[in-house]
Amino acid sequence: MGGALDGIRFEELSEMLARDGVSRSHALPLFRWLQRGVEKDMLGPLKRWIDSWDGELRTQVEQVAETPSGDGWTNKFLLRLSDGAEVESVLMGFPGRFSACLSTQVGCAMGCVFCATGQMGFSRHLTAGEIVAQARHVAVEVERRHGEKIRNLVMMGMGEPLHNFDETMRALDILTDTRGMGFGSTKVTVSTVGHVPGILKLARHPQKYSLAVSLHGATDEERGKLIPVNKRWPLAELMAACREYTEIKGLEVFIAWTLIGGVNDDREHALRLADLLKGMTVHVNLIPLNPTEGYGGEAPEWEKVEAFQQVLLDAGLPVTVRQRRGIDVGAGCGQLSTAKKRRASEV
Repeated sequence: MGGALDGIRFEELSEMLARDGVSRSHALPLFRWLQRGVEKDMLGPLKRWIDSWDGELRTQVEQVAETPSGDGWTNKFLLRLSDGAEVESVLMGFPGRFSACLSTQVGCAMGCVFCATGQMGFSRHLTAGEIVAQARHVAVEVERRHGEKIRNLVMMGMGEPLHNFDETMRALDILTDTRGMGFGSTKVTVSTVGHVPGILKLARHPQKYSLAVSLHGATDEERGKLIPVNKRWPLAELMAACREYTEIKGLEVFIAWTLIGGVNDDREHALRLADLLKGMTVHVNLIPLNPTEGYGGEAPEWEKVEAFQQVLLDAGLPVTVRQRRGIDVGAGCGQLSTAKKRRASEV
């Protein structure tokens, strides 16, 4: 035996105990403790079995640094994994509606030019246990700081979740299990830069997770300059996959559009986007560009953001401008990275 147990589904844990001659009835308190850190006193009957385990029971993550935002509600955590690799996770929200933004990879292979994680390059996938451990860490912090629970999980941290499909889905299976942390599947959003095979697999996954697609360009030429993988999965394929997802799941697709001054923020861009999304079940999120050290673009003036939004509203598309949180500490969309010099307080 070996390895951590918090990356194992409940049914697998129950079967493991049964194979070792332990009653399946002990799987529930063990699973709850692995995920939530409660009911450890109920693990007494498992002492002999636990003592025989030659690995960690729970995946270990070490908080190396923490950066609180000036908004008072956003905290970025730099977490070190067992092999020394580091990822960032974010706690964000406000009373009654806290969210955890989780990473799925160390770095990212997608190479989006304005994204700090993409500028890092790709190191490795995270295991399901490492993803679960992030959620557990953030859940403990929101309980300690605010006396509340995490309401939403957004797989929008470092990495492309659908590039690490199997481990991401395993982690979400565990996190949405009502016997553990019990996040509702409708409170989970999986973000992708347009990984078409992953979208099609997600459409057929038994859980109804929300899908967010980073678009940023309404023609292959425009999008390809910002999103290199558009050359592999061009817009026609991506839009077809989104339609298939909607048909199967009965859910709208969230379309993320990062507004970059002088690049994709004028009326013509908005009209092309409206035409591309015509007849689709979508909700557009406009995101004024968040600054990163590796990209020289800037967010447009607010008047241009409002004008872009109005074009989409006039076309009958639901659209919102994403609230900017944690930008001052590099915790915003596209800002997560462990390659840059730390500005956080060491802990």
